[in-house]
Amino acid sequence: MKLLSQLRTSSFQLALLYMVVFATSVFLLLAFIYWRTAGFMTAQTDETIEAEIAGLAEQYRGSGINGLISIIRERVARDPNAKSIYLLTTDDFVKLAGNIENWPKGSRSDSGWINFTLNPSVGWNGPERLARARIFEVQGGLRLLVGRDVDELTNLKRVIETAINWGMGITLALALLGGFLMSRSTTRRIEVINITSRRIMNGHLSLRIPTRGTDDDFDQLAENLNQMLDRIVYLMEGIRHVSDSIAHDLRTPLTRLRNQLENTLMSVDNDEAREQAGKAVAEADQLLATFNALLRIARLETRGNTADMKQVSLAELVSDACELYEALAEDKEQQFEQSLEDHVVIEGDRDLLFQMVSNLIDNAIKYTPEQGEIRVNVRKEGNDAIFEVGDSGIGIPDDEKDQVFQRFYRVGKSRSLPGNGLGLSLVSAVAEIHQGVISLSDHHPGEEYPGLMVTIRLPAYSPNRKRLKDTQSISASEVGEQSSPGELKGA
Repeated sequence: MKLLSQLRTSSFQLALLYMVVFATSVFLLLAFIYWRTAGFMTAQTDETIEAEIAGLAEQYRGSGINGLISIIRERVARDPNAKSIYLLTTDDFVKLAGNIENWPKGSRSDSGWINFTLNPSVGWNGPERLARARIFEVQGGLRLLVGRDVDELTNLKRVIETAINWGMGITLALALLGGFLMSRSTTRRIEVINITSRRIMNGHLSLRIPTRGTDDDFDQLAENLNQMLDRIVYLMEGIRHVSDSIAHDLRTPLTRLRNQLENTLMSVDNDEAREQAGKAVAEADQLLATFNALLRIARLETRGNTADMKQVSLAELVSDACELYEALAEDKEQQFEQSLEDHVVIEGDRDLLFQMVSNLIDNAIKYTPEQGEIRVNVRKEGNDAIFEVGDSGIGIPDDEKDQVFQRFYRVGKSRSLPGNGLGLSLVSAVAEIHQGVISLSDHHPGEEYPGLMVTIRLPAYSPNRKRLKDTQSISASEVGEQSSPGELKGA
Protein backbone atom coordinates (compact mmCIF):
# COMPACT_ATOMS: atom_id res chain seq x y z
CA MET A 1 0.00 0.00 0.00
CA LYS A 2 2.85 2.37 0.82
CA LEU A 3 4.41 1.69 -2.57
CA LEU A 4 1.09 2.29 -4.33
CA SER A 5 0.60 5.56 -2.47
CA GLN A 6 4.08 6.69 -3.52
CA LEU A 7 3.33 5.80 -7.14
CA ARG A 8 0.31 8.11 -6.99
CA THR A 9 2.32 11.10 -5.79
CA SER A 10 2.74 14.07 -8.08
CA SER A 11 6.52 13.94 -7.65
CA PHE A 12 6.65 10.37 -8.99
CA GLN A 13 4.28 11.23 -11.83
CA LEU A 14 6.50 14.19 -12.70
CA ALA A 15 9.56 11.94 -12.60
CA LEU A 16 7.69 9.43 -14.77
CA LEU A 17 6.88 12.15 -17.28
CA TYR A 18 10.53 13.20 -17.31
CA MET A 19 11.49 9.53 -17.80
CA VAL A 20 9.20 9.27 -20.83
CA VAL A 21 10.62 12.46 -22.35
CA PHE A 22 14.19 11.37 -21.61
CA ALA A 23 13.63 7.83 -22.96
CA THR A 24 12.01 9.22 -26.10
CA SER A 25 14.98 11.52 -26.65
CA VAL A 26 17.44 8.64 -26.16
CA PHE A 27 15.42 6.43 -28.51
CA LEU A 28 15.35 9.06 -31.23
CA LEU A 29 19.08 9.65 -30.83
CA LEU A 30 19.93 5.93 -31.02
CA ALA A 31 17.54 5.43 -33.93
CA PHE A 32 19.23 8.27 -35.81
CA ILE A 33 22.66 6.79 -35.09
CA TYR A 34 21.50 3.35 -36.25
CA TRP A 35 19.91 4.78 -39.37
CA ARG A 36 23.04 6.69 -40.29
CA THR A 37 25.38 3.78 -39.46
CA ALA A 38 23.34 1.13 -41.28
CA GLY A 39 22.82 3.46 -44.22
CA PHE A 40 26.53 4.20 -44.42
CA MET A 41 27.48 0.49 -44.38
CA THR A 42 24.84 -0.36 -46.98
CA ALA A 43 26.03 2.52 -49.15
CA GLN A 44 29.61 1.26 -48.88
CA THR A 45 28.52 -2.21 -50.01
CA ASP A 46 26.61 -0.78 -52.96
CA GLU A 47 29.59 1.36 -53.94
CA THR A 48 31.84 -1.71 -53.87
CA ILE A 49 29.42 -3.58 -56.11
CA GLU A 50 29.16 -0.59 -58.44
CA ALA A 51 32.98 -0.43 -58.66
CA GLU A 52 33.18 -4.10 -59.58
CA ILE A 53 30.45 -3.64 -62.20
CA ALA A 54 32.38 -0.70 -63.66
CA GLY A 55 35.51 -2.84 -63.93
CA LEU A 56 33.61 -5.66 -65.60
CA ALA A 57 31.96 -3.26 -68.02
CA GLU A 58 35.35 -1.85 -69.01
CA GLN A 59 36.70 -5.33 -69.56
CA TYR A 60 33.66 -6.25 -71.64
CA ARG A 61 34.08 -3.18 -73.82
CA GLY A 62 37.76 -3.96 -74.38
CA SER A 63 37.75 -7.77 -74.73
CA GLY A 64 34.17 -8.73 -75.45
CA ILE A 65 32.28 -11.63 -73.95
CA ASN A 66 35.34 -13.86 -73.69
CA GLY A 67 37.23 -11.20 -71.80
CA LEU A 68 34.23 -10.78 -69.44
CA ILE A 69 34.14 -14.52 -68.75
CA SER A 70 37.87 -14.58 -68.14
CA ILE A 71 37.86 -11.70 -65.66
CA ILE A 72 34.93 -13.21 -63.73
CA ARG A 73 36.76 -16.55 -63.44
CA GLU A 74 39.91 -14.75 -62.41
CA ARG A 75 38.13 -12.80 -59.66
CA VAL A 76 36.40 -15.94 -58.39
CA ALA A 77 39.75 -17.69 -58.18
CA ARG A 78 41.30 -14.77 -56.26
CA ASP A 79 38.40 -14.76 -53.76
CA PRO A 80 38.32 -18.22 -52.10
CA ASN A 81 36.00 -16.89 -49.31
CA ALA A 82 33.46 -15.81 -51.93
CA LYS A 83 32.98 -12.34 -50.56
CA SER A 84 32.04 -11.25 -54.07
CA ILE A 85 29.23 -13.03 -55.90
CA TYR A 86 29.22 -13.44 -59.70
CA LEU A 87 26.96 -15.20 -62.16
CA LEU A 88 26.94 -14.78 -65.94
CA THR A 89 24.29 -16.70 -67.86
CA THR A 90 22.73 -16.86 -71.26
CA ASP A 91 19.27 -15.62 -71.97
CA ASP A 92 17.85 -19.03 -70.98
CA PHE A 93 19.84 -19.02 -67.68
CA VAL A 94 22.68 -21.35 -68.73
CA LYS A 95 25.75 -20.59 -66.59
CA LEU A 96 28.83 -19.24 -68.38
CA ALA A 97 30.88 -18.11 -65.36
CA GLY A 98 30.55 -17.34 -61.67
CA ASN A 99 30.71 -18.86 -58.19
CA ILE A 100 26.99 -19.75 -57.93
CA GLU A 101 25.15 -22.15 -60.22
CA ASN A 102 21.57 -20.95 -60.40
CA TRP A 103 19.79 -17.65 -60.71
CA PRO A 104 18.47 -16.62 -57.28
CA LYS A 105 14.79 -16.22 -56.69
CA GLY A 106 14.08 -12.88 -55.13
CA SER A 107 12.20 -9.70 -55.60
CA ARG A 108 13.91 -7.42 -58.02
CA SER A 109 13.60 -3.69 -57.58
CA ASP A 110 13.26 -1.21 -60.40
CA SER A 111 16.89 -0.23 -59.92
CA GLY A 112 18.02 -3.83 -60.41
CA TRP A 113 19.08 -4.52 -56.83
CA ILE A 114 18.20 -7.85 -55.22
CA ASN A 115 18.64 -9.33 -51.75
CA PHE A 116 18.79 -13.13 -51.49
CA THR A 117 20.20 -16.01 -49.50
CA LEU A 118 23.19 -18.08 -50.51
CA ASN A 119 21.93 -21.65 -50.14
CA PRO A 120 21.83 -24.91 -52.15
CA SER A 121 19.03 -23.56 -54.34
CA VAL A 122 21.55 -21.27 -56.04
CA GLY A 123 24.31 -23.92 -56.03
CA TRP A 124 25.96 -22.71 -52.84
CA ASN A 125 27.82 -25.40 -50.92
CA GLY A 126 28.76 -23.47 -47.79
CA PRO A 127 26.66 -22.31 -44.86
CA GLU A 128 23.72 -20.08 -45.62
CA ARG A 129 24.63 -16.44 -45.91
CA LEU A 130 22.91 -13.25 -46.96
CA ALA A 131 23.91 -11.47 -50.14
CA ARG A 132 23.06 -8.31 -52.02
CA ALA A 133 23.54 -8.01 -55.77
CA ARG A 134 22.66 -6.01 -58.84
CA ILE A 135 21.27 -7.58 -62.01
CA PHE A 136 21.44 -6.20 -65.50
CA GLU A 137 21.45 -7.46 -69.07
CA VAL A 138 24.54 -7.49 -71.23
CA GLN A 139 24.44 -6.97 -75.00
CA GLY A 140 23.88 -10.21 -76.83
CA GLY A 141 21.10 -11.42 -74.49
CA LEU A 142 23.41 -12.30 -71.60
CA ARG A 143 22.44 -11.80 -67.95
CA LEU A 144 24.95 -10.69 -65.33
CA LEU A 145 24.66 -10.72 -61.50
CA VAL A 146 27.30 -9.00 -59.40
CA GLY A 147 26.94 -8.93 -55.61
CA ARG A 148 28.56 -9.07 -52.19
CA ASP A 149 28.25 -11.23 -49.15
CA VAL A 150 26.47 -8.99 -46.61
CA ASP A 151 26.08 -11.56 -43.84
CA GLU A 152 28.62 -9.80 -41.62
CA LEU A 153 26.93 -6.48 -42.32
CA THR A 154 23.56 -7.96 -41.39
CA ASN A 155 25.00 -9.47 -38.20
CA LEU A 156 26.51 -6.11 -37.33
CA LYS A 157 23.12 -4.45 -37.78
CA ARG A 158 21.58 -7.05 -35.50
CA VAL A 159 24.26 -6.39 -32.88
CA ILE A 160 23.53 -2.67 -33.10
CA GLU A 161 19.77 -3.31 -32.84
CA THR A 162 20.30 -5.55 -29.81
CA ALA A 163 22.53 -2.92 -28.21
CA ILE A 164 19.88 -0.27 -28.84
CA ASN A 165 17.17 -2.46 -27.33
CA TRP A 166 19.26 -3.23 -24.27
CA GLY A 167 20.30 0.40 -24.02
CA MET A 168 16.68 1.49 -24.11
CA GLY A 169 15.76 -1.09 -21.48
CA ILE A 170 18.60 -0.05 -19.18
CA THR A 171 17.76 3.62 -19.77
CA LEU A 172 14.12 3.04 -18.83
CA ALA A 173 15.08 0.97 -15.78
CA LEU A 174 17.58 3.56 -14.54
CA ALA A 175 15.16 6.40 -15.26
CA LEU A 176 12.41 4.55 -13.39
CA LEU A 177 14.71 3.83 -10.46
CA GLY A 178 15.96 7.41 -10.43
CA GLY A 179 12.40 8.75 -10.60
CA PHE A 180 11.36 6.45 -7.75
CA LEU A 181 14.30 7.52 -5.56
CA MET A 182 13.77 11.20 -6.36
CA SER A 183 10.04 11.00 -5.67
CA ARG A 184 10.71 9.00 -2.50
CA SER A 185 13.01 11.70 -1.18
CA THR A 186 10.52 14.41 -2.13
CA THR A 187 7.59 12.43 -0.71
CA ARG A 188 9.38 11.97 2.60
CA ARG A 189 9.83 15.69 3.04
CA ILE A 190 6.25 16.40 1.96
CA GLU A 191 5.00 13.70 4.34
CA VAL A 192 6.85 15.37 7.21
CA ILE A 193 5.00 18.59 6.38
CA ASN A 194 1.66 16.71 6.10
CA ILE A 195 2.13 14.86 9.41
CA THR A 196 3.08 18.04 11.23
CA SER A 197 0.19 19.93 9.62
CA ARG A 198 -2.30 17.23 10.67
CA ARG A 199 -1.04 17.33 14.26
CA ILE A 200 -1.32 21.12 14.25
CA MET A 201 -4.89 20.87 12.93
CA ASN A 202 -5.65 18.39 15.74
CA GLY A 203 -4.82 21.04 18.30
CA HIS A 204 -1.04 20.93 18.75
CA LEU A 205 -0.57 24.57 17.78
CA SER A 206 2.89 24.75 19.34
CA LEU A 207 4.37 22.35 16.76
CA ARG A 208 6.32 23.67 13.80
CA ILE A 209 7.47 22.10 10.55
CA PRO A 210 11.13 20.97 10.85
CA THR A 211 13.79 22.21 8.46
CA ARG A 212 17.09 20.63 7.37
CA GLY A 213 19.15 23.78 7.21
CA THR A 214 19.83 23.36 3.49
CA ASP A 215 17.88 26.51 2.60
CA ASP A 216 16.33 24.72 -0.36
CA ASP A 217 12.77 25.12 -1.61
CA PHE A 218 11.33 22.87 1.08
CA ASP A 219 13.16 24.71 3.85
CA GLN A 220 11.88 28.04 2.53
CA LEU A 221 8.34 26.62 2.33
CA ALA A 222 8.61 25.28 5.90
CA GLU A 223 9.92 28.60 7.19
CA ASN A 224 7.08 30.49 5.50
CA LEU A 225 4.50 28.09 6.90
CA ASN A 226 6.03 28.35 10.37
CA GLN A 227 5.94 32.14 10.21
CA MET A 228 2.32 31.97 9.08
CA LEU A 229 1.50 29.63 11.98
CA ASP A 230 3.23 31.95 14.44
CA ARG A 231 1.14 34.83 13.14
CA ILE A 232 -2.09 32.83 13.28
CA VAL A 233 -1.39 31.64 16.83
CA TYR A 234 -0.57 35.19 17.86
CA LEU A 235 -3.83 36.50 16.43
CA MET A 236 -5.83 33.60 17.89
CA GLU A 237 -4.34 34.13 21.31
CA GLY A 238 -5.12 37.82 21.07
CA ILE A 239 -8.74 37.20 20.13
CA ARG A 240 -9.09 34.48 22.75
CA HIS A 241 -7.52 36.68 25.41
CA VAL A 242 -9.86 39.53 24.56
CA SER A 243 -12.98 37.33 24.56
CA ASP A 244 -11.95 35.55 27.76
CA SER A 245 -11.15 38.84 29.46
CA ILE A 246 -14.46 40.33 28.42
CA ALA A 247 -16.36 37.25 29.57
CA HIS A 248 -14.46 37.05 32.86
CA ASP A 249 -14.57 40.78 33.65
CA LEU A 250 -18.24 41.19 32.82
CA ARG A 251 -19.46 38.08 34.58
CA THR A 252 -18.96 39.58 38.07
CA PRO A 253 -20.82 42.88 37.46
CA LEU A 254 -23.52 40.99 35.59
CA THR A 255 -23.92 38.67 38.56
CA ARG A 256 -24.25 41.67 40.86
CA LEU A 257 -26.75 43.28 38.47
CA ARG A 258 -28.75 40.06 38.33
CA ASN A 259 -28.82 39.78 42.11
CA GLN A 260 -29.91 43.40 42.44
CA LEU A 261 -32.67 42.84 39.91
CA GLU A 262 -33.79 39.76 41.80
CA ASN A 263 -33.86 41.73 45.05
CA THR A 264 -35.89 44.40 43.29
CA LEU A 265 -38.26 41.74 42.00
CA MET A 266 -38.84 40.49 45.53
CA SER A 267 -39.33 43.95 47.01
CA VAL A 268 -41.77 45.62 44.58
CA ASP A 269 -45.54 45.19 44.91
CA ASN A 270 -46.60 46.57 41.53
CA ASP A 271 -47.47 43.73 39.15
CA GLU A 272 -46.21 45.58 36.08
CA ALA A 273 -42.94 46.42 37.79
CA ARG A 274 -42.53 42.81 38.93
CA GLU A 275 -43.07 41.63 35.36
CA GLN A 276 -40.46 44.01 34.01
CA ALA A 277 -38.00 43.05 36.73
CA GLY A 278 -38.60 39.36 35.99
CA LYS A 279 -37.83 39.91 32.32
CA ALA A 280 -34.65 41.76 33.28
CA VAL A 281 -33.57 38.88 35.53
CA ALA A 282 -34.20 36.43 32.68
CA GLU A 283 -32.11 38.54 30.32
CA ALA A 284 -29.34 38.73 32.90
CA ASP A 285 -29.45 34.94 33.28
CA GLN A 286 -29.14 34.57 29.51
CA LEU A 287 -26.11 36.89 29.43
CA LEU A 288 -24.47 35.02 32.30
CA ALA A 289 -25.12 31.71 30.52
CA THR A 290 -23.47 33.10 27.39
CA PHE A 291 -20.37 34.27 29.25
CA ASN A 292 -20.14 30.98 31.16
CA ALA A 293 -20.35 29.11 27.87
CA LEU A 294 -17.57 31.21 26.36
CA LEU A 295 -15.32 30.52 29.32
CA ARG A 296 -16.08 26.80 29.21
CA ILE A 297 -15.30 26.53 25.51
CA ALA A 298 -12.11 28.60 25.87
CA ARG A 299 -10.86 26.43 28.74
CA LEU A 300 -11.65 23.26 26.87
CA GLU A 301 -9.80 24.45 23.78
CA THR A 302 -6.77 25.78 25.62
CA ARG A 303 -6.31 22.94 28.10
CA GLY A 304 -6.72 20.12 25.56
CA ASN A 305 -7.21 16.44 26.29
CA THR A 306 -7.53 15.18 29.83
CA ALA A 307 -5.07 12.86 31.51
CA ASP A 308 -7.68 11.71 34.06
CA MET A 309 -9.94 9.75 31.71
CA LYS A 310 -12.01 6.86 33.04
CA GLN A 311 -14.08 4.11 31.54
CA VAL A 312 -17.64 5.29 30.91
CA SER A 313 -20.65 3.23 29.86
CA LEU A 314 -22.05 5.31 27.04
CA ALA A 315 -25.49 3.63 27.24
CA GLU A 316 -25.83 4.39 30.97
CA LEU A 317 -24.69 7.98 30.49
CA VAL A 318 -27.16 8.59 27.64
CA SER A 319 -29.92 6.87 29.58
CA ASP A 320 -29.39 9.26 32.52
CA ALA A 321 -29.51 12.25 30.17
CA CYS A 322 -32.70 10.96 28.49
CA GLU A 323 -34.34 10.49 31.88
CA LEU A 324 -33.54 14.11 32.71
CA TYR A 325 -35.10 15.43 29.50
CA GLU A 326 -38.05 13.09 29.05
CA ALA A 327 -40.27 15.44 31.02
CA LEU A 328 -39.56 18.29 28.57
CA ALA A 329 -40.45 16.01 25.66
CA GLU A 330 -43.68 14.95 27.33
CA ASP A 331 -44.69 18.60 27.81
CA LYS A 332 -44.51 19.01 24.01
CA GLU A 333 -46.20 15.64 23.43
CA GLN A 334 -43.13 14.45 21.54
CA GLN A 335 -42.39 10.80 20.86
CA PHE A 336 -39.11 10.07 22.63
CA GLU A 337 -37.51 6.80 21.47
CA GLN A 338 -34.31 5.23 22.75
CA SER A 339 -32.19 2.43 21.29
CA LEU A 340 -29.25 1.90 23.60
CA GLU A 341 -26.92 -1.06 23.22
CA ASP A 342 -25.30 -2.29 26.40
CA HIS A 343 -21.58 -2.85 26.87
CA VAL A 344 -20.61 0.19 24.76
CA VAL A 345 -17.72 1.57 26.79
CA ILE A 346 -15.58 4.60 26.03
CA GLU A 347 -12.78 6.38 27.82
CA GLY A 348 -13.53 9.93 28.86
CA ASP A 349 -14.62 12.52 31.36
CA ARG A 350 -18.17 11.57 32.37
CA ASP A 351 -19.25 15.10 33.32
CA LEU A 352 -18.04 16.62 30.04
CA LEU A 353 -19.63 13.81 28.04
CA PHE A 354 -22.89 14.30 29.94
CA GLN A 355 -22.86 18.00 29.02
CA MET A 356 -22.31 17.10 25.36
CA VAL A 357 -25.14 14.54 25.32
CA SER A 358 -27.48 16.86 27.25
CA ASN A 359 -26.89 19.74 24.86
CA LEU A 360 -27.74 17.62 21.83
CA ILE A 361 -30.89 16.13 23.40
CA ASP A 362 -32.03 19.57 24.56
CA ASN A 363 -31.49 21.00 21.07
CA ALA A 364 -33.51 18.16 19.56
CA ILE A 365 -36.43 18.83 21.93
CA LYS A 366 -36.21 22.59 21.41
CA TYR A 367 -36.24 22.52 17.60
CA THR A 368 -38.77 19.70 17.20
CA PRO A 369 -42.39 20.87 17.00
CA GLU A 370 -45.12 19.50 19.24
CA GLN A 371 -46.07 15.88 18.62
CA GLY A 372 -42.81 15.40 16.73
CA GLU A 373 -40.39 12.55 17.22
CA ILE A 374 -36.94 12.30 18.76
CA ARG A 375 -34.71 9.26 18.56
CA VAL A 376 -31.56 8.58 20.56
CA ASN A 377 -29.25 5.72 19.56
CA VAL A 378 -26.14 4.16 21.09
CA ARG A 379 -24.38 1.34 19.30
CA LYS A 380 -20.96 -0.03 18.51
CA GLU A 381 -19.48 -0.28 15.00
CA GLY A 382 -16.13 -2.02 14.86
CA ASN A 383 -13.75 -0.11 17.12
CA ASP A 384 -16.05 2.94 17.36
CA ALA A 385 -18.86 3.85 19.74
CA ILE A 386 -21.70 5.67 17.97
CA PHE A 387 -24.04 8.17 19.64
CA GLU A 388 -26.87 9.61 17.53
CA VAL A 389 -29.66 12.09 18.15
CA GLY A 390 -32.31 12.50 15.45
CA ASP A 391 -35.34 14.76 15.40
CA SER A 392 -38.16 15.84 13.10
CA GLY A 393 -37.55 19.57 13.44
CA ILE A 394 -36.69 22.28 10.96
CA GLY A 395 -33.24 20.82 10.24
CA ILE A 396 -30.14 22.64 9.01
CA PRO A 397 -29.49 23.51 5.33
CA ASP A 398 -26.57 21.63 3.78
CA ASP A 399 -24.59 24.82 3.12
CA GLU A 400 -24.76 25.72 6.84
CA LYS A 401 -23.94 22.34 8.39
CA ASP A 402 -20.22 23.16 8.59
CA GLN A 403 -20.83 26.59 10.10
CA VAL A 404 -23.07 25.73 13.06
CA PHE A 405 -20.03 24.74 15.14
CA GLN A 406 -18.78 28.34 15.05
CA ARG A 407 -19.39 30.44 18.12
CA PHE A 408 -22.61 32.48 18.07
CA TYR A 409 -23.63 31.09 14.69
CA ARG A 410 -27.36 30.39 14.44
CA VAL A 411 -29.38 29.07 11.54
CA GLY A 412 -31.79 31.66 10.15
CA LYS A 413 -34.87 29.57 10.97
CA SER A 414 -33.88 29.26 14.64
CA ARG A 415 -33.12 32.89 15.43
CA SER A 416 -36.58 33.43 16.85
CA LEU A 417 -35.99 30.70 19.47
CA PRO A 418 -34.07 31.31 22.72
CA GLY A 419 -30.39 30.48 22.65
CA ASN A 420 -26.94 31.95 22.18
CA GLY A 421 -25.41 29.86 19.39
CA LEU A 422 -22.78 28.25 21.62
CA GLY A 423 -24.30 24.83 22.24
CA LEU A 424 -22.74 23.02 19.28
CA SER A 425 -19.45 24.86 19.83
CA LEU A 426 -19.28 23.29 23.29
CA VAL A 427 -20.28 19.90 21.86
CA SER A 428 -17.51 20.17 19.25
CA ALA A 429 -14.91 21.07 21.89
CA VAL A 430 -15.88 18.12 24.13
CA ALA A 431 -15.91 15.71 21.18
CA GLU A 432 -12.50 16.92 20.02
CA ILE A 433 -10.75 16.26 23.33
CA HIS A 434 -12.26 12.75 23.26
CA GLN A 435 -11.00 12.20 19.69
CA GLY A 436 -14.57 12.15 18.45
CA VAL A 437 -15.87 12.97 14.98
CA ILE A 438 -19.19 14.79 14.50
CA SER A 439 -21.31 14.57 11.36
CA LEU A 440 -24.65 16.23 10.58
CA SER A 441 -27.25 14.87 8.16
CA ASP A 442 -30.98 15.05 7.48
CA HIS A 443 -33.02 12.66 9.61
CA HIS A 444 -35.89 12.57 7.10
CA PRO A 445 -34.46 13.61 3.71
CA GLY A 446 -36.88 15.09 1.21
CA GLU A 447 -39.61 16.00 3.71
CA GLU A 448 -40.82 19.49 4.58
CA TYR A 449 -39.28 19.12 8.03
CA PRO A 450 -36.16 17.03 7.31
CA GLY A 451 -35.05 17.15 10.91
CA LEU A 452 -31.44 16.71 11.97
CA MET A 453 -29.37 13.63 12.71
CA VAL A 454 -26.29 14.35 14.79
CA THR A 455 -23.82 11.46 14.80
CA ILE A 456 -20.81 11.41 17.09
CA ARG A 457 -18.26 8.66 16.53
CA LEU A 458 -16.00 8.07 19.54
CA PRO A 459 -13.18 5.52 19.98
CA ALA A 460 -14.50 2.54 21.92
CA TYR A 461 -12.50 1.56 24.99
CA SER A 462 -9.87 -1.11 24.49
CA PRO A 463 -7.19 -2.17 26.98
CA ASN A 464 -4.62 -2.13 24.18
CA ARG A 465 -5.52 1.36 22.97
CA LYS A 466 -3.41 4.30 24.06
CA ARG A 467 -5.10 6.40 26.69
CA LEU A 468 -6.47 9.77 25.69
CA LYS A 469 -3.99 12.26 27.05
CA ASP A 470 -1.92 15.04 25.66
CA THR A 471 -1.87 17.91 28.13
CA GLN A 472 -3.01 18.78 31.60
CA SER A 473 -6.18 17.36 33.09
CA ILE A 474 -9.49 19.16 32.91
CA SER A 475 -12.85 18.35 34.38
CA ALA A 476 -16.34 19.74 34.20
CA SER A 477 -15.78 21.66 37.43
CA GLU A 478 -13.01 23.65 35.74
CA VAL A 479 -15.27 24.82 32.95
CA GLY A 480 -18.19 25.78 35.13
CA GLU A 481 -21.11 24.10 36.80
CA GLN A 482 -23.18 21.61 34.80
CA SER A 483 -25.75 23.38 32.67
CA SER A 484 -29.37 23.13 33.53
CA PRO A 485 -32.00 22.19 30.90
CA GLY A 486 -32.23 24.98 28.38
CA GLU A 487 -28.83 26.52 29.16
CA LEU A 488 -26.01 26.77 26.61
CA LYS A 489 -28.23 25.62 23.75
CA GLY A 490 -29.62 27.21 20.64
CA ALA A 491 -26.83 26.38 18.26
